[in-house]
Amino acid sequence: MIRSFYKRMVASAALFTVELVFVWLLFLACVVGFLYLGREILEGDKVWLDEAGFSFAASISGPFMDSFIKFITFFASRQFLTPAALALIAYYLFVRKHRWNSLKVPVVALGSITLNLVLKYFFDRERPMSPLVEASGLSFPSGHSMVAASFYGLLIYLVWQNVQDVRLRNLLIVLLSIFVLLIGFSRVYLRVHYTTDVLAGFAAGFLWVIVGITVLRRMERFSGKEITPVLLDDADKRE
Repeated sequence: MIRSFYKRMVASAALFTVELVFVWLLFLACVVGFLYLGREILEGDKVWLDEAGFSFAASISGPFMDSFIKFITFFASRQFLTPAALALIAYYLFVRKHRWNSLKVPVVALGSITLNLVLKYFFDRERPMSPLVEASGLSFPSGHSMVAASFYGLLIYLVWQNVQDVRLRNLLIVLLSIFVLLIGFSRVYLRVHYTTDVLAGFAAGFLWVIVGITVLRRMERFSGKEITPVLLDDADKRE
């Protein structure tokens, strides 16, 4: 029994270490990637990825692809994400009754939108001209890509934390990751964003998820530690 418990402890510690290393590597990659792209944009340099993205999109364009891409990009629109976020908040408030998870949704969503607006006005990059859809506002970083990375990145985190079946968990994470990439590509295909806009949106979105979740988890632990001693003291007094 002791040996089995020891093996479980070692396995948990190893998993925690791998998870921690992955999160730190993702965090650093997002920071470095965004800073590099931001510098290129501020210097006004043409990035080969932008034209390469448009060229690839043009090579696979067609009526079916146009419809498919417009369908995909809808899932990072305000019309979809607002009710989806509200539904997720309601789920954790009234069904699962996990108030900290319900708090993570507005923090990640609203924080991502606010940060995106600030970054857009700072870099002040004009959008490319699109023959497929109308789009307004500034270009860098892509709002759709940033919000998709943050919202679906939060879903990936919740799946990782709550789905016990390993195969189902891995399948959902892969599908959500592919979905985020498709949303980003849809913005290039529709020519409402450059590839660098999309990559910067991914970097900023995932970065915000990591920071937001880390801060809220620390607050959750701090809150729990603060409440426990009070309850113990009250129990002692009643005795």
